[in-house]
Amino acid sequence: MTRQDFHVPLIIRGKIVGEADQVHGGRAGGITFTAPDVAQHMGALALSSPAVLGDLYKLSFEEILDFLEELGKRLNLYNPWVEEAYRLSCLTSGLGPDILRHMYETMGAALDRRSMREVADRTIGIGHLEGWVEQKLEGGLVARVRAFGARAVHVVAGNAPGTSVLTVARNALTRGDAIIKTPSNDPLTAACVARTMIEIAPDHPLTRHLSVAYWKGGDTGVEELLYQPRHIEKIVAWGGMASIKHIARYVQPGIELVTLDPKLSSTIIGEEAFADEATMQRIAEALAVDAGGMNQEACVNARVVWVQSGTGPDGIDRLVRLGELVYTAIQALPPQLSGPAVRLNADLADELEALRLTGDEWYTVLGGGSGGAVIVSRLDEPVDFAPMLANRVVNLVPFDDPDVPVGAVTSYTQTIGIYPESLKHQLRDKLAIQGAQRLVSLGHALAMPNHGIQDAIEPLRRMCRWIVEEQFD
Repeated sequence: MTRQDFHVPLIIRGKIVGEADQVHGGRAGGITFTAPDVAQHMGALALSSPAVLGDLYKLSFEEILDFLEELGKRLNLYNPWVEEAYRLSCLTSGLGPDILRHMYETMGAALDRRSMREVADRTIGIGHLEGWVEQKLEGGLVARVRAFGARAVHVVAGNAPGTSVLTVARNALTRGDAIIKTPSNDPLTAACVARTMIEIAPDHPLTRHLSVAYWKGGDTGVEELLYQPRHIEKIVAWGGMASIKHIARYVQPGIELVTLDPKLSSTIIGEEAFADEATMQRIAEALAVDAGGMNQEACVNARVVWVQSGTGPDGIDRLVRLGELVYTAIQALPPQLSGPAVRLNADLADELEALRLTGDEWYTVLGGGSGGAVIVSRLDEPVDFAPMLANRVVNLVPFDDPDVPVGAVTSYTQTIGIYPESLKHQLRDKLAIQGAQRLVSLGHALAMPNHGIQDAIEPLRRMCRWIVEEQFD
């Protein structure tokens, strides 16, 4: 298969539309793919009536888990649809082939039955998904509450294939009707999941309430027709600033926007890291995972690392030594977790070269090129291009007072890895108030615990429509 031979089907509730009406460009040079013109199929893509959702409520929660469990067993590289998605992602993704292979080979694990039940019960309550939960209130009022699924468009991210699997799972657990808009840097993963569902049971209610489509963002011929309250009730969007601003144009009474937009993550390391050389080595290895895992393509990856080394000459010497250990540890990460940059960011490379030309008065740059780099700031300020950090490039910044890194946190901050635990407990309230969304032990930023919280919200709850029946005495 050549670089131009990929076809992205339009999948509408168990039916595959195979026409190749349009040619689209991916996000890597020379990559193109064909896809049907979604505007020609709007009559079928938009759900004809909310009443059609009724078949989902004939399924028990356990039957939903049965289907997801079977789907999970089939999502691996022995599946030809998964294998095709993997091959295309190798040409379009910022992740290397070894990382992608591991992700596609294990993507079905996200549909583990026990995990799905746990997250649904914790964030929504299985009772609310299965029926009306009665609450007796003051004054003799009886309220009965149930969580119903919604008709939604999901604008998914393409930085990791797991996003599509997670979206399908969330839609199934909430009994929703999902139209997944796929991204140009991963247009096939959601389609491979949908095709596998068709292979399992084309007429199953979960299959019939999933559609997958690619259209170029901003195509008003599709969006102005689709983003209407008569067709959908929610838009769940993973996207950058420009994408979210564009989608927000369509928000109106009857349509709720749930954003899972990109954030920047950081690290705070206390003075205990310098207890001895062995401790420094251990901290460097943990930090390497947080910064270099997934090639720093994820929102959770550390970019700016605040280190309580002290800002005096001795402190900077300690920080440079830690930087050397971190750089070496990044190079030693296993290939299924991290590797050399697939495509170097030219602007970032220019910034690194400019720092080198200034000498060591303000910054020390360790490494460079496709292997990544560690920038050691000699003042308690990050580089001014910190939001650009990628390609396994991390900026170590010294501090004396913990209020300095706390003050740098904003509502754009997602994950903060912290060492030691005592420092995390000391700072957690301040960091949360500043806008941080997730505080995690150093070395575990890439972990995906099953608590159901993401970007300071509970997406499963937000994907539901919460309906109340009131009975007065």
